[in-house]
Amino acid sequence: MTQDQDTTATTAPIPPTTTGRARHAEVEDHWQEAWETLGVFRARDDGARERRYLLTMFPYPSGDLHMGHAEVFALEDVVARYWRQLGHDVLNPIGWDSFGLPAENAAIRRDEHPEVFTETNIATQARSIRRYGVSFDWSRRLQTSDPAFMRWTQWLFVRLVERGLAYRATAPVNWCPQDGTVLAHEQVVDGACERCGTRVVRRDLTQWFLRITDYADRLVDDMDALVGHWPEKVLAMQRHWIGRSAGARVDFALVDGVDARGARTPHAGRRTVSAFTTRPETLFGVTFLAVAPDADVARELCAPEHAEALETYRAASLALSDIDRQATSHERTGLFLGTWVEHPATGERLPVWAADHVLPGYASGVVMGVPAHDERDRAFAARHGLAVRPVLTTAPGDGTSQARDVVVHSDGGGLTLDGLSPAEAAARATTWLSAQGRGGPQVVHRLRDWLVSRQRFWGAPVPIVHCAACGEVPVPDDELPVRLPDLRGEALAPRGVSPLAGAEDWVRTTCPRCGREARRDTDTLDTFVDSSWYFLRYCSPGHTEGPFDPEAVRRWMPVAQYVGGVEHAVLHLLYSRFVTKVLHDMGLVDVVEPFATLLNQGQVINQGRAMSKSLGNGVDLGAQLDAYGVDAVRLTMVFAGPPEDDVDWAALSPGSMQRFLGRVLRVAQDVTSPAVARAWSTASPAATGGDAALRRVTHRTVHDVTGSLDTSRFNVAVARVMELTNAARRAIDAGPGPADPAVREAAESLAILLSLFAPYTAEEMWAALGHAPSVAVAGWPPVDPALLAESTVEAVVQVDGRVRDRVMVDAAVGEDELQETALGREAVRRAVAGRAVVRVVVRAPRVVNVVTRG
Repeated sequence: MTQDQDTTATTAPIPPTTTGRARHAEVEDHWQEAWETLGVFRARDDGARERRYLLTMFPYPSGDLHMGHAEVFALEDVVARYWRQLGHDVLNPIGWDSFGLPAENAAIRRDEHPEVFTETNIATQARSIRRYGVSFDWSRRLQTSDPAFMRWTQWLFVRLVERGLAYRATAPVNWCPQDGTVLAHEQVVDGACERCGTRVVRRDLTQWFLRITDYADRLVDDMDALVGHWPEKVLAMQRHWIGRSAGARVDFALVDGVDARGARTPHAGRRTVSAFTTRPETLFGVTFLAVAPDADVARELCAPEHAEALETYRAASLALSDIDRQATSHERTGLFLGTWVEHPATGERLPVWAADHVLPGYASGVVMGVPAHDERDRAFAARHGLAVRPVLTTAPGDGTSQARDVVVHSDGGGLTLDGLSPAEAAARATTWLSAQGRGGPQVVHRLRDWLVSRQRFWGAPVPIVHCAACGEVPVPDDELPVRLPDLRGEALAPRGVSPLAGAEDWVRTTCPRCGREARRDTDTLDTFVDSSWYFLRYCSPGHTEGPFDPEAVRRWMPVAQYVGGVEHAVLHLLYSRFVTKVLHDMGLVDVVEPFATLLNQGQVINQGRAMSKSLGNGVDLGAQLDAYGVDAVRLTMVFAGPPEDDVDWAALSPGSMQRFLGRVLRVAQDVTSPAVARAWSTASPAATGGDAALRRVTHRTVHDVTGSLDTSRFNVAVARVMELTNAARRAIDAGPGPADPAVREAAESLAILLSLFAPYTAEEMWAALGHAPSVAVAGWPPVDPALLAESTVEAVVQVDGRVRDRVMVDAAVGEDELQETALGREAVRRAVAGRAVVRVVVRAPRVVNVVTRG
């Protein structure tokens, strides 16, 4: 055994007194109790073994487990159980992301508190997870709605306020009319609320933001260390979302205009307007500036006679999602602001337009319009009759050079770009702008600050007090957590403001600084704030002096393997990386990346489509478990294909897996040789005698399964287990028989390998083989390298490239001997049929190709 165990627990398998669903329940209950009694899955954290932290993404308690849970838990548990068999001390905790809208909406419908819905579903899910046999360490269980957790979420927010990383601002926000709350930019999918599908609108609201943009460069640069450890798809999605662009800032001097009464318009004191471009080589191709209508700069630049029209256009723009505004199919609307600027090199007057395809969060909200070399600018110019000035062309090649792009028509103000390549021209233009004090190099990001305010009840209250004298005052640490008042039913219904705003007795408070009357902040925090740090709490869930014990975090972090869906690529994963870096800067954690490796699972579908009540293709997980047993469902999920692929349940056969499990169990039950107590992980590989052929199959299987598990090819590992089962069955029925030591070795290896995928059946096998529980910590079977060498192999014999024969030969056969053997085969002689043999290509010991002259 690889861990200390109480071996007084029941060691015998459950006698088959029942069948079907009752039999499944009897076996499952028995081994769940044994695991709990033995404490098999608890992280020891004693330093005796290498620590490995494994984590599955936070489940939300919206109901009982579904087929998606069945897949991700099965995959995650393969890793957890494999690492334990290797002798590691595994931290594999479980908890719930228990705040959120579903509980609040259910409370409104049922006239109750959201906690009722939440706690009921957590209890239901906990029972189902235990039944599913997932090897979680239940001693570290937590949930985000627990005041002991909420206290530290609020503590974290206060630290962010103190560091200037949390701030309150009025800004256009995404508003879901159905849910009555603000959505982060990332929570809007194709212009709709990702949760309820309602079309999102834009509103100006005062909200809390986190300055994730301060960490934009680090979030990009640190991904270099994740290459090869995270799926490239996820890294690409994060790079795109952060959207780092290198280019130049160009400062355009404002030209004072004249309004309808002849008065000069000095543009609210502004003298220049800055635009960002990723293509400074096109500087001489600028024919207008485009400004986001909902950016503050638009109002500053707008001439008074156009102010009313701008407000109308601004409102129309706010009603559109960012995706809609930038879509290629979107009509290129715009509004001339009555303002002109001067080109920094040519002195030409250029008009300034508001254009809704420009977004306020990108750089300054102002971009250069270069219609000759940008598709959106071209469409905008065509719609509004603006000039188009080409400044790039292709120079034809000659006998010594290829055709190349060059800059043309770009000379003025002491700056000449003509004849340069785009890269050369970009560098020269940027240098010139810096020297003239009219701009210079600039890096911008598409990423926006993280909007964390929510106008809903069931979440952690923002721990801020608003005082007329002191302003925004954080609640002192010793007064945390700020608990929610007792609201329920219709009191939770969305009314455009947070339900907390109506709890007047709760809102009224005193200022922590001056003691005067003050008011609590009535927003709650985005639930992604909770999940941005929960993995750290698991390292020391009972710690009371801080959100986590820093020493425990140093021992366990980073998470060695994180398992979850790709849908969280630019939400939870990005936020978790940001918060980890902040905590690192605070000196609380040593790591800068929370998750060393990431495994994404695919979606479970049915009949080629996502499961849906409206489509009538939903599959009830509980019914599947009752019909086939937990092990058969788990094995079906793992065997369906690579983890990242979608699983179509309609194309799978849990019944066949159930029959396979019966066959492999009978292998263990048929073994008649006595059990030998030994620690598998330290046993001498050559200690077991018996049938040499079966031993080679067993050791080759363990070797191959190890390689498959190390590369997350779990389905391949299952296939190899099936092959070993067949070999062991043949040895029992038509080979050396059930008493042969090699048969016992094969059966014991099967039990250990199968424990990763079908834990209940594996425990039954281990008990039938005479061992004390639990097989989960028996230790990984050793492999004798000498048994991996193949004594014979199959050589393919070809004639003119076509396979004509196959022959078993010694693995160490030489080329001359193999050629002689091949040419002497009857099938080869017939294929040659008297033609002259030109040459024989030999690749010992696998291939011989006889080449003839026809």
